[in-house]
Amino acid sequence: MEIGQLKSGMSGVTVEASVVSISEPRTVNLRDGGNAKVADCLIQDDSGQIKLSLWEDQIAMVKAGSKIAVENGYTRSFRGENVLNVGRYGKLKVIEY
Repeated sequence: MEIGQLKSGMSGVTVEASVVSISEPRTVNLRDGGNAKVADCLIQDDSGQIKLSLWEDQIAMVKAGSKIAVENGYTRSFRGENVLNVGRYGKLKVIEY
């Protein structure tokens, strides 16, 4: 699937893309009372760009210029922006670090 085809509310999303940039990780409070590190990553392919949320160990897996694949991810709208998430059942694969 191409990034340009992604719409909010999709599931079972598989894309291959290049990492354009990655934000500094920040700590967020979770619903269960704990906290976690999250970073926003901008990825792109020939059809467009989308923000990808990276959590905990996923943050260290990529850097700007990496080629990645997201398998079985999902999209949602967050603050008016379409965002791709790996999720609990998805997988983040690094093709080229």
